[in-house]
Parts: sequence; C-alpha cells; structure tokens
Amino acid sequence: MDNSDDIRLIVKIAQLYYEQDMTQAQIARELGIYRTTISRLLKRGREQGIVTIAINYDYNENLWLEQRLKLQFGLKEAVVAYSDSHDESQQLAAMGKQGALLLDRLIEAGDIIGFSWGRAVSALVEHLPQSNHGRPAICVPMIGGPSGKLESRYHVNTLTYSAAAKLKAESHMADFPGLLENSLIRNGIMQSRHYQTISSYWENLDIALVGIGSPAIRDGANWHAFYGSEETDDLNSRQVAGDICSRFYTLNGDALSTKMTEKTLAIELHRLQQARYAIGVAFGAEKYSGILGALRGKYINCLVTNRQTAEMLVK
Repeated sequence: MDNSDDIRLIVKIAQLYYEQDMTQAQIARELGIYRTTISRLLKRGREQGIVTIAINYDYNENLWLEQRLKLQFGLKEAVVAYSDSHDESQQLAAMGKQGALLLDRLIEAGDIIGFSWGRAVSALVEHLPQSNHGRPAICVPMIGGPSGKLESRYHVNTLTYSAAAKLKAESHMADFPGLLENSLIRNGIMQSRHYQTISSYWENLDIALVGIGSPAIRDGANWHAFYGSEETDDLNSRQVAGDICSRFYTLNGDALSTKMTEKTLAIELHRLQQARYAIGVAFGAEKYSGILGALRGKYINCLVTNRQTAEMLVK
C-alpha cells in the first residue's frame, strides 16, 4: 500500500469511526482488515493531523456546576445548559434541548409521566425527539387548566398531548380548571370519575416535569393569566418564595397554605417527593427563590437550568 492509499484508508476509517459511530470491530468486518490495524491507523491519523479532536472547554465549567448542584442539593441529575447567546429565548431553547434529552433517557416502560404548564416545560416538550416506536407510558396533566387567558402552547393539556404524541404514549386531559371560584365547586369536581382517574395517576407518578413559579414574575402575562392581582397580594403577604403546580412554599421549602389552597385542583407537593424523577426546568434571577425553595423542600430531584442560575445556587 503506497502512502496515498494509506491516507485514503485512514480517512475512510476515521469517517466510519468518528462520524458514523461504528465500532472498531464493525469497521474491521466491513473493510475486511484486522481490528488491530484499525486501532493503529486511527492513532496514525491523529499523529499526522489527518484527524483532529477539538474540545469545547466552555462545557467544562458547566460540568463542574452540575456536579456541585448534585452534591449540594442531593440531586439525581443536574443539567446546566450551554448557550453562547445572552438572549433569553436562546437560553430557553438550549435548556429545552438538553432537558428533552434528559427526559428521553430517564423514561422507562410503563412510566406515568406528569406535566405542569409554562414556557420552560413547553420548550422541553418542543424538543423531545420523535419516537419511531410506541412507548408503553402514560402522560397526564398535574394541574387543571388556567382560569384566565393563557397562550394555548403553554397550556398543560397542550403540553401533555404533544409529549404523548412524540413519545407515542397514552395521554389524558384535565377537563377541569386549576383554580376554582370557591372550595364548594372544587370539592364537587373532586367527586367526579374523571378527576378520580387523573388523581389516581398522581398517586403513582414515576416522572414529573415541572416549571417553577415565583411571585417575582407577578407582572408577567402568564402569571396574571392564571392568578390575577387579588391572589398575588395574598401570596406576597405570606412570604411565598415559589410554587409548583400552584402549590406554594417558603424559601426553606416548607409548604404553605394560602387562600387558593382550598380552591386548587393540582397534585400535592408530597406526591412530587415520591416520584422516581421530579424534573424542575427554570432559570433566571426572578426564579431564584422559587428554585431554591423547591430544592430545599426536595420537591424536585433533577434540575435543568442555565449557567448564571446555577452559579447563584451554588454560592
């Protein structure tokens, strides 16, 4: 074999190994040469500069932050999404992509997967890979629908259905509001067969995917769509740090009773603590208190966030 043929073979092997993710054994069978020859030519390719390997060291800081988050808060998984843009929508998209990979990896056959509502959960569901085969899983909402105006793409039923369609899983919808006018109406709905079916799934939840709220975002359109100004004033007086599925808690993670508690149809916080994986997706200074309270209360055991938020949490 002359030098040009040798180089051509190195390029061919490198393409199969690095770009097509074939193993050395597979390449050896395909090309009809020994596996030891494959290993030797891959090494020569790197030595002669035919193959170059670049490491993006921007990720190194993120990996360190992920480990710090796991150790400091006892998390099962932590994802610090990387984005070279300071634009909020780009940051959200990066979190959605990496969070979707995490969820896809964690799902097991027969899992019951619960969803909350909001932008962060929407970003993750949007980037879920389309399954080529059906999964024996069940997707359910963990809270009723919004009582005010909310963009349909952020609605819990939309997100639950979209995720199930991508996973080719079974889905259920919440045919009741998340926040009722009074406890009498709420108690009546709780007696319905439909609510009993949904709540039974909450009791056996395997994976929960949740956004995290905070009174610091009370001026936002989505917050007003769900709660309105009257409820917000009550939350402020009780020193609420954050919420998951309209279940509120303090900065130390203690569950709080509010005027909304007896009017809310949503999963209880202690059910999230029982899930195999409870994945919180949130970022930003205005969400800091909500994220910290959720971590301290053990309402989430996985976190998907960005670098700036992770740095604030591990200080």
